[in-house]
Amino acid sequence: MMRRVAIVGAGQSGLFLGVGLLDAGFSVTLFSNREGAQIANGRVMSSQCMFHPTLELERRHGLELWEEKAPPINGLAYRWATAEAQIHTEFEVSRARPALSIDQRVKVPAWMDVFVERGGDLRIEDVSPAMLEDISEEYELVVVAAGKGDIAGLFPTDEEHSEYTRPQRALSLAYLSGVEPRPAFGANDYNVVDGVGEMFLLPALTTTGPCEILTIEGIIGGPMDCWDGVRDPAEHLALTKDLARRYFPWIYDRIRNAELTDSLGTLAGKVTPRVRKPVAHLANGRHALGMADVVVVNDPITGQGSNNAARCAESYLESILQHGETSFTSDWMQATFNRYWDFARWGTTWTNSMLRPYPEHLGRLLKAAAHDPELALQIANGFSNPPSLFPWWDDPQTADAVLTEAVGSGK
Repeated sequence: MMRRVAIVGAGQSGLFLGVGLLDAGFSVTLFSNREGAQIANGRVMSSQCMFHPTLELERRHGLELWEEKAPPINGLAYRWATAEAQIHTEFEVSRARPALSIDQRVKVPAWMDVFVERGGDLRIEDVSPAMLEDISEEYELVVVAAGKGDIAGLFPTDEEHSEYTRPQRALSLAYLSGVEPRPAFGANDYNVVDGVGEMFLLPALTTTGPCEILTIEGIIGGPMDCWDGVRDPAEHLALTKDLARRYFPWIYDRIRNAELTDSLGTLAGKVTPRVRKPVAHLANGRHALGMADVVVVNDPITGQGSNNAARCAESYLESILQHGETSFTSDWMQATFNRYWDFARWGTTWTNSMLRPYPEHLGRLLKAAAHDPELALQIANGFSNPPSLFPWWDDPQTADAVLTEAVGSGK
């Protein structure tokens, strides 16, 4: 008899896990609060970028469907400047394997179709905490992959691993057409201005075809913390261009003639970085397991969100398959999360560090990368594998050893 699993939330992690379980012979019901057509015709939801390791996970499950259509992201272009646009350092480096960015309005409806085609039960219902209890009575395992709404509140904050209690950036994004391409290669154009924040520009595939996504991370209380009350798409675009002109003129040169891909191609808001405890203890005595951004919410400054979602889904899938026919207890749920957290904690530590002013040793590393292609590549590869950045990223002594080695080798 097939084991029955319910997944609440039809995003990157929920659909990924659902398809993986179907392929392994499980009976899977997936709950979404919107139909695929509503998502496809709705507002943009993220500024995602999937790096090669997580794209490989998608390929393993037959879920990477856009490689021939999406513009490749072949590397990292990094620039760090003062508020007066004086450059501290800049470098660019290409990767052997490209990353891809697929608008969730394209990806999620397509994955919903795959889920149904492979035998999944897709139900369009907005699951409340009370309804979650009813679901837990019908299924052997309930996984919550919906990080917003009342249901996420069932997972209490893990104070020990949550560094921040409030948002650190005012966020906005715009999906753009007509952007001047980079002369070398398509890259995650990563820009930092002291005391102001960050601005990123990367190639992507949206509902209208190839585009560029511009993301702004404004330091709270700074000049780019200015999105409250902006609702009109034209106003959003005009403000985006004005901020680029004032603080990131090299980006403004690329977007001065750009237009929105569609009237729903903008988003603004704030995110509190947070780690939550992974087990929800329901009133009926049963339990639910949280996954992806239900339990680990990082600021998007390092682009880890969709990658963490895929890695969490793959890790949970492996834990479920290795569990055999044994009951899914709360202890098993905690152990399943712990296995994922062994990887995810490095991305959380790294992301949190990027929300603070650079310490002296990190500033030296970033400046050295402008003259050391191998160090620049190490930093670029950290986006796809955050553990590889440690211990030298946050340990001054180890960082000094890295710099000494680079100087000693004549780099």
